Amino acid sequence: QVRLVESGGGLVQAGGSLRLSCAASGRTFSSYAMGWFRQAPGKQREFVATISGSGSTTYYGDSVKGRFTLSRDNAKNTVYLQMNSLKPKDPAVYYCAASESRDYVILTLSSQYAYWGQGTHVTVSS
Repeated sequence: QVRLVESGGGLVQAGGSLRLSCAASGRTFSSYAMGWFRQAPGKQREFVATISGSGSTTYYGDSVKGRFTLSRDNAKNTVYLQMNSLKPKDPAVYYCAASESRDYVILTLSSQYAYWGQGTHVTVSS
């Protein structure tokens, strides 16, 4: 069982930055691929980014590529989503997710993740 707790959401002006964190419980954090998804009101959950257990591989959704950076610190059981150049289309509830998987596997579907956090809200003012 993995428990995920997100933090770092809030209100930011368009063009600004936020860093989201996701802290995980458990002693085998490096065995889990970690992903971020977001869901805006009335819209489907959207893939944002994923990182392999070792941190060697990352993959981003087209809407955030070049603006967001996902990293992890396995010693702290934490992943970080650095969000730069935030746009009016970015507001949503951002969810952290975990999936036990081989290190080279890229997971972009929400159904591939077994564990989810409660989400953190990101609001962007224009």
